[in-house]
Amino acid sequence: MRITIDSERCVGAGQCVLSAPQVFDQDEDGIVTLLAAPGPDEAAKVRIAAALCPSGAITAHEG
Repeated sequence: MRITIDSERCVGAGQCVLSAPQVFDQDEDGIVTLLAAPGPDEAAKVRIAAALCPSGAITAHEG
């Protein structure tokens, strides 16, 4: 799985961190940051985080 983050679109809602805290964090401005590439156990959580992102700043690419 490959993750794309558009930090310009991020509104700092934090749904990504709540959904996949091993993969996502927020910087001091609340903008999403990627902590680590997701392992197989986190793939479902990353898909949920991308779906819940209100601004569409996170995209999960399969493969």
